[in-house]
Amino acid sequence: MNKILELREKRAKAWEAAKAFLDSKRGTNGLLSAEDTETYEKMEADVVNLGKEIDRLERQAAIDLELSKPVNTPIKDKPVADEDAKTGRASNEYKKAFWNVMRSKNPRYDVVNSLQVGEDSEGGYLVPDEFERTLIEALEEENVFRKLAKIITTSSGDRKIPVVATKGTASWVDEEGPIEESDDAFTQVSIGAYKLGTMIKVSEELLNDSVFNLESYIAKEFARRIGAKEEEAFFGGDGDGKPTGIFHATAGAQIGVTTASATAITIDEILDLFYSLKSPYRKRATFVVKVAPVKAIRKLKDGNGNYIWQPSITAGTPDNILNRPVVTSAYVPTIEAGAKTIAFGDFGYYWVTDRQGRAFKRLNELYATTGQVGFMATQRVDGKLILPEAIKVLKQKA
Repeated sequence: MNKILELREKRAKAWEAAKAFLDSKRGTNGLLSAEDTETYEKMEADVVNLGKEIDRLERQAAIDLELSKPVNTPIKDKPVADEDAKTGRASNEYKKAFWNVMRSKNPRYDVVNSLQVGEDSEGGYLVPDEFERTLIEALEEENVFRKLAKIITTSSGDRKIPVVATKGTASWVDEEGPIEESDDAFTQVSIGAYKLGTMIKVSEELLNDSVFNLESYIAKEFARRIGAKEEEAFFGGDGDGKPTGIFHATAGAQIGVTTASATAITIDEILDLFYSLKSPYRKRATFVVKVAPVKAIRKLKDGNGNYIWQPSITAGTPDNILNRPVVTSAYVPTIEAGAKTIAFGDFGYYWVTDRQGRAFKRLNELYATTGQVGFMATQRVDGKLILPEAIKVLKQKA
């Protein structure tokens, strides 16, 4: 942790030096020479790289903390029957049987019988509860959107979410006069479950090697593939066989401001975006951008001459713009004509539904000629912005 704090302080000093250099080298027209621009970009790259190293060390520390937890508790009293014994997919029997099937081409009948509680409708087996939680945690590491959105689980069918479309109002009433009716109008948003899947191939040699951690490999690889595809859809999905993203033209976030330039962003436009969002949403709002817009925003100052982007110096907290957290995603559009380049709002109003139960299926014959075994992993998920006014986007001039 001391190393992380040291790097955060080093990063903050590097950013102060970069700002001082930028201020001292600006010409009367506010621009830098080509040579000074190259120097500044190197200084800025150091700030970015330090940030990446801090993120890596924080993830490492979190994993170390998880692995350092005791795997069991000592017996201090006389053993008694476990009244809270886990059952179904949470039981140790199911977990052991599941991984035996994953490793074995022809599992014994007693192993298969143990898995009947978790049989998937398409012939696979639902992952054990404990492993399913591991997958969810891994998805969150790979998918920045899941850290911001509201995650709910459902066991079947579409989920109908009531939304207040228009609110009733009060009115002045004459003495003994009638009070006019003014009801709230409600609508519904439906969230279903789209199927997302991937195929993983493992050589038979690795499967037969007891040292090979099959659980860890599948969790990591599943998270990487599924997480990336999910995040892409949560931002830019069109709702056709996939979730509806926040940048969708009609069902996504509202446009807060359109820039005057197709290739640049000004401080006034950032401020307009900030205040286009109603104050109740601003309290929990987050900026989500691509790396390129962040580089442009780093050079912007407010009316008092202060840079609006500030690096975090506290472990576990993100950088901020106008005192609101900022995160980056590769799936936010880059700066170009007509693109929506910044989203700002309360992402808790974007709901992600996980259909309970992710399923794995072992494929013995498909890759037999190459000495490999396939593992097909599937999940059902949907996502939709429930309240469009809760997130505003900045759109570049067309």
